[in-house]
Order: sequence, then C-alpha cells, then structure tokens
Amino acid sequence: MTATHHAPAAAPVSTTHGSGSKLSWALADSWTMTRRELAHWARQPVQVVVGLVFPVMMLLMFGFLIGGGKGVEGDFTSYLVPGMLTMTMAFGLEATMLSVTQDLGKGVIDRFRSMPMNSGSILVGRSIADMLQSVVGLAVMIGVGAAIGWRWNNGFASFMGAVGLLLLLRFAMLWIGLHLAMVAGKPEMVQAVQILVWPMAFLSNAIATPASMPAWLGAVVEWNPMSATATAVRELFGNQSAAGDSWAATHAELLAVAWPLLLVAIFFPLAVKRFRDLSR
Repeated sequence: MTATHHAPAAAPVSTTHGSGSKLSWALADSWTMTRRELAHWARQPVQVVVGLVFPVMMLLMFGFLIGGGKGVEGDFTSYLVPGMLTMTMAFGLEATMLSVTQDLGKGVIDRFRSMPMNSGSILVGRSIADMLQSVVGLAVMIGVGAAIGWRWNNGFASFMGAVGLLLLLRFAMLWIGLHLAMVAGKPEMVQAVQILVWPMAFLSNAIATPASMPAWLGAVVEWNPMSATATAVRELFGNQSAAGDSWAATHAELLAVAWPLLLVAIFFPLAVKRFRDLSR
C-alpha cells in the first residue's frame, strides 16, 4: 500500500496588521504617508518656495501698490494683515489638488490601495503634510506682517486662539480641495476647479469692509466663512476690525468655528466616499 503524503497547508496570508489595534496601525500608516508627502518638499523646493512667496507678494501688493481698505478708518495695515492671513488659508489648495490627481493618473493610489494598509491613511497623510506646510506659511506671513509694522495687542493666548481659527479654516478648505481633486480626476481639470477658490477669497472682508459695498453684496460678504474668520482673528489680535452690527458680524467668533466644522462635516465624508469609490 502506497502511502500518500500531503503537503502541509500553507498558512493563510493575513491582510491585517497582526495583533496591533486598528487605530495604532492607522496612525502608523498615516505617518508613513505623511513622510512620503514631506519627502516631496526636498525634491520640489521651487514649488514650496513659490507657495510661501505668493501670499507674501499679495500682502505687499495690497498694502503698498494696489492699495485698498475701502471703508477702513485708521491703520490699514492692522486691518489688512489679518485679512491676508485668512486669505492665505485658501491659497495653495491647487498644489494639493494637483498632487492628488497626479497620483490618481499614475496609478500610485491604486498601488497603495492594494497594500495591507489603512486606505484612509492616504488622505490623512496628505492632509497632515498640507497642514504642516500651512503652519510654515502662516509663520512666514506673520513675520512679514510684523516687518511692515503690524502688531497683535491682546496677549499670547488670544494670539494662539487666532492662529487656531486660521488653521481650522485651512483644515476645512483642505477637505474641500481633496474632494474636488478626486471629482476632477485629471491634473488638467484642476485649473478649472481651483477658479472656485478666488470668488470665495475676494468676496470677503479681507481687504475692504462690507459697509463700503452695496447692501446686497455686503450681506453676502458678511456671511462668507472667510469673513467670519477674518473678523474673529482681527478681534483676537486686537486689530482694526470695522465690523458691522449685523448678526453675522457680532457673532463672528461663533461663525469662525461653526463654518469650518460644518464644511468638514460635509466634505470629509464626501472625500472618503469618493476615495472608496475610485476602484469601483
């Protein structure tokens, strides 16, 4: 009788991260993706420098060349700098959108999705890298503002509160950008989508007061999320405010928190859902 030898069964390949908790591995994967994005800084220094210099040029142009401050009484610099800090939170989204669409076009994201890693870490890593760059850009803008004579007057706690509101707005804008990038799908479509950022930025009280505008336009401007943040950070910095007496103006600090949280609540799940649907 011939003995039959059976090869030992192959051990199943685990598609999870072993016994580690899902949260810890998700955080580890997110940090890996963040380091990937940060490594791009070293390979693309010109893009990083341009991203930092552009808002500085805007500040100097509005402050010294183009002028502005329609409806502002007193020191225009103390009104302009917080407004430009707010506008800066909307600038640079095209770089994030372009990076995402390029990864989509090259199949990079598909390769990541095929790996045993938390799929959400791809978007989280991208967002962390963008927020780190935003912190650097904000620091540069604050330094330039101080160099041209701008000062904050309400102490360190209020200063940090204003910075927190600015970064909260950036976080909300980032998730709008991530969602729109995946909707666009192709780098050449990013230019068309990013045009949407400019009306939102300039239809705000960053460089002129709503009181100096036609009534209907002033009402639109006062309810702009960027206007709420600009007014709130002016008050926290102790700067020239020129805020009106409407509900939106008198509750700017509340809206400066509520608007970004609402935008994140809308666009974060939309971005995650769009990302999950990419492979279908």
